[in-house]
Amino acid sequence: MLSFPRVVACSRTCSRFLGLSLGTASLFAAGANIALLFPNWDTTYLTRGLIGKHAMLGAGLWGGGFMVLVAATLISLTGYFSNSAPCRHMLIALLSSSLALLGALVCFVTSGVALKDGPFCMFDTSSFNQTQAWKFGYPFKDLPNRNYLYDHSLWTSVCLEPSKAVVWHVAFFSTLVCISLLQLLLVAIHLVNSILGLFCSFCEKS
Repeated sequence: MLSFPRVVACSRTCSRFLGLSLGTASLFAAGANIALLFPNWDTTYLTRGLIGKHAMLGAGLWGGGFMVLVAATLISLTGYFSNSAPCRHMLIALLSSSLALLGALVCFVTSGVALKDGPFCMFDTSSFNQTQAWKFGYPFKDLPNRNYLYDHSLWTSVCLEPSKAVVWHVAFFSTLVCISLLQLLLVAIHLVNSILGLFCSFCEKS
């Protein structure tokens, strides 16, 4: 049977591992959001203001990126400096978990809405019974009776510019959804680990 000191030591090691994992995930989230600002690694769309609102919101940068990175740093530090003051350790754990939870949720919701609305691209509006022939917008947002996520024939036939706009959009926003889900899972594990560590710390001292 594990002793309380050994469980506390395992809890601290787990905190360091969770902090490192969250920090790594936050860097990947920031990288995915940066990629969305440069379709096909072309900077001209950003300078011309032709980037979709979901990418420009930057939820992967400041939500799943910066906020989670700050929380990950706090979580890692509690793994190294939690030999005393278990209540303070728990308070820091709750604050860092709340920060990471908020950032990951914002990133998840924003990315989910972005996948639902589709990419911001130039398309032929004549098929939508409008007078202007070409324009930038969200051609899949109000597309009747068809879902572009499942109908791959739309991926190359609707968006004219940037090239492979749908593939770029789906790939990186799907990555952000997966990363934010992983972050939420790691936050949940961190909360359970912190509660267990707090309980064992009190039992160790009693």
